[in-house]
Amino acid sequence: MAENGIDNPNRIEAGDFLDICVRNRINDITGERRVRTPPPSTPPTTNPPANPFGTGVQAQQEQLNRLFAGKGLPALAVDGDSGSLTQQQLCAARALLGLPVSRADVAPGSDEERALMAAGGLPIPGGAPSGSARWALIDVTCQVMFIGQGAEQLSFVFPTSTGEPGFETPEQRDSRVFRFDPARKNGGWHDSADYPSAIDNPLNGNMYKPLYFDGGRAIHGAGYVPTDPQSKGCARLAVPNQDTLVYWLGLFEEGAPIWDTGRIDFTVSVQGRY
Repeated sequence: MAENGIDNPNRIEAGDFLDICVRNRINDITGERRVRTPPPSTPPTTNPPANPFGTGVQAQQEQLNRLFAGKGLPALAVDGDSGSLTQQQLCAARALLGLPVSRADVAPGSDEERALMAAGGLPIPGGAPSGSARWALIDVTCQVMFIGQGAEQLSFVFPTSTGEPGFETPEQRDSRVFRFDPARKNGGWHDSADYPSAIDNPLNGNMYKPLYFDGGRAIHGAGYVPTDPQSKGCARLAVPNQDTLVYWLGLFEEGAPIWDTGRIDFTVSVQGRY
């Protein structure tokens, strides 16, 4: 920043030339030697700020956007409003960072906030069936679905909506997905046998390209995915996210239902309570 005269580290203009070989006393853009900058009149503090990104809800939202970029969670508005979307992502971050899992706000200046701000990547969450080649961990507390490969890679973090009161999605470990229905004849929408609808459409509870992991319970696309449990026991994903998952599993081109755990090769665990 000093060598390039950058005042705002979040704004670098396209087309700018930047000297990236710092402290070599040469302006690598012009080739000229740099004059040593005199020391500041006031010595800098020996204690750097505990949080280089700031503190408070806006700083937390910025950090969550950095951590989850490209993983499937929607980018948060950096507005300082700790609403349900921010609480959902704070909960997901806690689950990933090994902190006590809850949807509560993170207190500014707390040890928890410092742990969040210090995070530079996303590890495999505790409880994930990472002994399987491809897996999903549905966290009911957070209403988030973590998806990954073995113990090496966290591929996606999707918002989900699990079973509402009276139809809770039960906790379970290492359940194999045993059936996939592409529902080709109805644009991907499959009518539930347990909760049939008179008219097939994405707004009445029908399941988009369901992946069954526990009896009639499935991971499926839906036209509405709130931040709280509102399904009949399934785990809903937004339709684009379900398509991404099906494509990632190599099932996107399938034209008929598959009953083959080996072919689907996807393991699901469910943990937590809302």
